[in-house]
Amino acid sequence: MRNVLKGLAIATLLTSPALVHAETVVIACGPKGDEFEQCEKGAKAWARKTGHEVRLVSGPRNTTEQLTLFQEQLKQQRLNADSPKIDVYRIDVTWPGLLAEHFIDLKPYVSEEVLQQHFPAIVRNNTVGGKLVAMPWFIDAGLLYYRKDLLEKHGQKPPTTWQELATVAKTVQEAEHKLGNKELWGFVFQAKEDEMLTCNALEWIGSFGGGTIVDEDGKVTINEPEAVEALKMAASWIETISPKAVLNYEEEDALRDFRSGKAVFMRNWTKEWVNANAKGSKVKGKVTSKGEVAVMALPKGGQDGQSIGTLGGWQLAVSRYSKHPEIAADLVKYLTSPEEQERRAIKATFSPTVMALYQDPEVLKANPFYKSLLETFTTAVARPSHVTGPHYISVSTEFFNTVHAVLSKSGKPEDKLKDLQKTLEGMSNKDKW
Repeated sequence: MRNVLKGLAIATLLTSPALVHAETVVIACGPKGDEFEQCEKGAKAWARKTGHEVRLVSGPRNTTEQLTLFQEQLKQQRLNADSPKIDVYRIDVTWPGLLAEHFIDLKPYVSEEVLQQHFPAIVRNNTVGGKLVAMPWFIDAGLLYYRKDLLEKHGQKPPTTWQELATVAKTVQEAEHKLGNKELWGFVFQAKEDEMLTCNALEWIGSFGGGTIVDEDGKVTINEPEAVEALKMAASWIETISPKAVLNYEEEDALRDFRSGKAVFMRNWTKEWVNANAKGSKVKGKVTSKGEVAVMALPKGGQDGQSIGTLGGWQLAVSRYSKHPEIAADLVKYLTSPEEQERRAIKATFSPTVMALYQDPEVLKANPFYKSLLETFTTAVARPSHVTGPHYISVSTEFFNTVHAVLSKSGKPEDKLKDLQKTLEGMSNKDKW
């Protein structure tokens, strides 16, 4: 029989020898690294508390490869009751709609009081067809990082709108070029033709009031004047304040430029704060002032716009093919509890989904920039994955390909968005995905 755990490395078995009839729960914690290590510590604590065993497995770092692997495994487990099982899956914020049929409803195991502790947007995102298919584990959203030292040096203030960002970025960039700093660019972000561009473009469009591609009722809403305006703005950045290379940038590429002192502004995820200030970063200490890290909410789309960060993060779900769903659900409850999220935030800067922790003195001491995140996470906008369900990957692909074409100057936004509207409407069945 084919091993459905192929592609996942069995890392360790955590158990308490005191319990004679301990059950074994298998959890896919994600790729090896800091996140895996923190998952292991949390699972080990749960194993000591309950006496059950936990087997941890790791998988590919690429999220697309993870999704493909999980889909294959879950399909095999549905068809073959004797196939090896993963009880708990770590899933991306866009996967609940794609994988909902394979996960149990966690509502019977989690009280409404507990759910209300988490950011509403991510709870809604994890609810598909009235079923809570995953519990929030840690959250993320787009933020703006900036060189506070360079802004002060050239008499500039942090921007509140995208228009101001372009002006400030150009001013500082040109001034630094005259001083010999020719490699500096004003703004770096992620514009490669993949999911990251969907995240960035949703932030631009949402900040102008242009919606989220497909609304909560399943209606395609991308061909709007606000979306056209937002994409025209973003296209104007290329080769003026942003290098043409951003058209192939992922998170790591933008971070590399910022860490090496080659960018004034950077759009990236919350989790990159640690890397921006880590050992070896040329901007370490230059983006801080009086303990306040120079990171802020993304700009608005004009004075009448709003600051929008795309919702990101990871969740924990229990497989419907698990032989011990109650025990697996208990592990999920423990790993997503306020106490465990507090520990992970302090020890490894994983942003909690429990709102009260953003006012916790110990959490704020370890992560001073969390002070500015509560509003960002409260207003974060989810991608339309739970609405479009199994069609989401196709929807996102059509969207980021369209945006990339606009940024590459290979088409006008008004024409491209009109075509995209028709394509997406053709995917839906009268708004019923």
